[in-house]
Amino acid sequence: MPHCRPILNLPPFTTSPRLIPITNPTTSAHPMVTRIKTGNLKPRSLLSNLHLDDTPTTVTQALKHPYWRSAMADEVTAQLLNHTWDLVPPPPNCNILSNKWVYRTKLHPDGKLDRRRARLVARGFEQIPGLDFQQTYSPVLKPATLRLILGLAVTQDWPLHQIDIANAFLHGELQEPIYMQQPPGFVDPDKPDHVCRLRKSIYGLRQAPRTWFQCLAAALSQFGFSVSHTDPSLFIYKTGVTDSLKHNT
Repeated sequence: MPHCRPILNLPPFTTSPRLIPITNPTTSAHPMVTRIKTGNLKPRSLLSNLHLDDTPTTVTQALKHPYWRSAMADEVTAQLLNHTWDLVPPPPNCNILSNKWVYRTKLHPDGKLDRRRARLVARGFEQIPGLDFQQTYSPVLKPATLRLILGLAVTQDWPLHQIDIANAFLHGELQEPIYMQQPPGFVDPDKPDHVCRLRKSIYGLRQAPRTWFQCLAAALSQFGFSVSHTDPSLFIYKTGVTDSLKHNT
């Protein structure tokens, strides 16, 4: 007997599919009172949109505006003052990394312009393991440690301080020889064929977080801080412990 495929006897589809109407949020029957119902919506700041639209995406666009050229010049000046690199002839058989400019427009909470920032970033994905970098691991603060510190600060009425270190990654000393192209738009006219021999870390390098943490840990150690055994990103400074023990004994 030949194999027969079963035939499904379905009723004909004669009615159109039901359309779900879109409810107007201003006339919704839900009891929740929202700002759109009360008309208490703040208009978007046109000033902030203008500043964000002005942010360039290429070096050619940035060089057309004096304020972006000034931001790029400030970044290169910071690199030179920090002795981040030396201009040297390109060595034979070396990996020369390329780089790019990253542009950001910083705004105040009210939408007004704060500052324009141009950052030179190395293309770390071009690095070769074993040649341009070795280890890249860097400790990261554990969320439990942060909650513990905040809890102790609240219960013990401790003051809390937060600092922001400008160009933090530029302070890490590099151990591997890394060569990079000169920044686009800021090539030395007397040495156009030279490359940057990086002495210190730069944003985008694979080992940049590790070198920065090593620099920070060494500085904190000189100030008398000791690293925690449970969280390597937690540093503790003890003072008055010896005097208290002497007094109790």
